[in-house]
Amino acid sequence: MRAFAWFLSLMALALVAIAVFSYPAWLLLHPHFDFPFHRIGERIGMLALAVGFVLVARHLGLADRVSLGYGVPRRVFLRELGLALALGVATMLGVVGLMAVLGLLEPALAAPSGPAALLRLIVLRAVSGLAVAFIEETFLRGAMHTAIERESGTRAAVLLTALVYAATHFLASHHIDPSAVTARSGFELLAGTLHLFAHPAGILDAFLALFAVGLVLGAVRAATGNIAACIGLHAGWVWVMLVMHELAHPRSGAPLGVLLSHFDGFVGWLVLVWTAALAWPLWRFYAARARRMSAH
Repeated sequence: MRAFAWFLSLMALALVAIAVFSYPAWLLLHPHFDFPFHRIGERIGMLALAVGFVLVARHLGLADRVSLGYGVPRRVFLRELGLALALGVATMLGVVGLMAVLGLLEPALAAPSGPAALLRLIVLRAVSGLAVAFIEETFLRGAMHTAIERESGTRAAVLLTALVYAATHFLASHHIDPSAVTARSGFELLAGTLHLFAHPAGILDAFLALFAVGLVLGAVRAATGNIAACIGLHAGWVWVMLVMHELAHPRSGAPLGVLLSHFDGFVGWLVLVWTAALAWPLWRFYAARARRMSAH
């Protein structure tokens, strides 16, 4: 598990960088820019993770297109991404429709009104979904999956990347008022970022649902040998979720409200069951598709 340890260490160092360097960066930037303290900390963590990722990828021999999951011709990659994006949107709309049928959702009061506002929302959330998917899939199902698979096999790669994928969704945003910033604020920011893990029962349903999603994406990665479909599925799911967060919210007092997580009002037991139902058909579809493509 040496490769997995490298990636865990990388993420731990990014968190440590938030604690150590947020306050010095605040002292340097705040007199000139009105950046919130938590934004500075988040950017430091992202910068540390990006720099560390490049170094770890080179150290582990992952700094090539195949290792990062891009080892197919661009035309094929974009075609597979587009198909998976459509599948991701369709399957997530399916679970949204089920939520509506079960009376779990109600329209948001602040939802965009008018065709232009709705179109703008859809386009912007599509861009966000693709950006999130490209970054997370390159890191997890690209480099990390390849590194673990080479050392410990495919099953370990699918399982461990799914665990990390689920866990990273519970790094919370923690705000500190500018008047309350002190030399200890970097460590307070880190504690606030990790505070959801102090109450695991409160996030269990969402964690298991996200873990299941990670397993599905890992299985698709193993079946196809690249991350095109992973990016498309991931982007489609995120796209629909982001749009729905703007248009609807959980209905207060719904009899089956327990099916939606308190974490984000969306991912929970219902999504877990839906993902489990999709897992086998999606894997079979992509395994068969990969065999047909390799035969040509």
